[in-house]
Amino acid sequence: MRFVVEEAVFQQLPGVCFGVVVARGVDNSRPLPAVEQLLKEQVARVREQFAGVNVKEHPACLPYRQAMSRLGINPNKFPASIEALLSRLAKGGDCPRISPVVDLANAFCLKHLVPMGAHDMARFTGDIMVRFSRPEDTFLPFGKQEAEQPGPGELVYASGNTIKTRRWIWRQSEDGKITTASRDIFFPIDGFHDSNLDAVTAARDELAAFLSSVLGCQVKTGLVNAANPVLEL
Repeated sequence: MRFVVEEAVFQQLPGVCFGVVVARGVDNSRPLPAVEQLLKEQVARVREQFAGVNVKEHPACLPYRQAMSRLGINPNKFPASIEALLSRLAKGGDCPRISPVVDLANAFCLKHLVPMGAHDMARFTGDIMVRFSRPEDTFLPFGKQEAEQPGPGELVYASGNTIKTRRWIWRQSEDGKITTASRDIFFPIDGFHDSNLDAVTAARDELAAFLSSVLGCQVKTGLVNAANPVLEL
C-alpha cells in the first residue's frame, strides 16, 4: 500500500507537501488520559491565543485559503479543517470529541496549527491518493447512507473510487472513519514548503513520538512532495 500524490496536484499547488504518520496497533477502544490531557491543554491555549482574532486573516490559515481559491474552492463556504476548528474555538465552542485517535489528531493540529486527518487503513482499497476527482468517484457524507458524486476535477483524498475527503482538506467521509475497532491509522498533515514546513514536520515527529512512546504503536513517518510523490506505507 502506498500514499501517492498525482503530479497534477503539484502543478496546481506549487510547494504543497504532506507529512505522513502511519500508526499500527492503536488501541482506540478505551479512554486515554494522556490524550485527554493533551487536547485539554491545547484547546485552552488556542482559546486564549485566538480570543478576538480574525481567524481568516491569521498566518496559519492564509496559505490554505489562498490554495483553496487557486483550486476554485470558496474558502468562506468550504474552509480548511484547521480554519474551521480554530474558528469554532475562538467563538467559544468546543473541540468535537469522537474518540482518542481523533482527539490526538486534533490536539497536534491545534498545537502546530496545521490540518491533520485520521483514516482507518482497513477501509482503503489499494493506495491512498491525493488527486483530482473522477466521474465514477463517490463520497458518503458523515451520518448519511446515500453516497454523492462530486463530479470531476475536485481535489480529494481517495482510495480506489471512494473519496475519503472532499474539497482537499474540508471534510472527511463516513467511509473509513475512525471507530473503536480501528487499529491501523493513516495521519496526513497538509502544508507548504514555503510557509509552514517546520510546523508540518514538527507535528509529524511529535505525533509519531507520542504514538510510539505513550501508546506503544508501531510507527512509520515520511514527507511527500513534488520530488518524492510516492511513499510506501
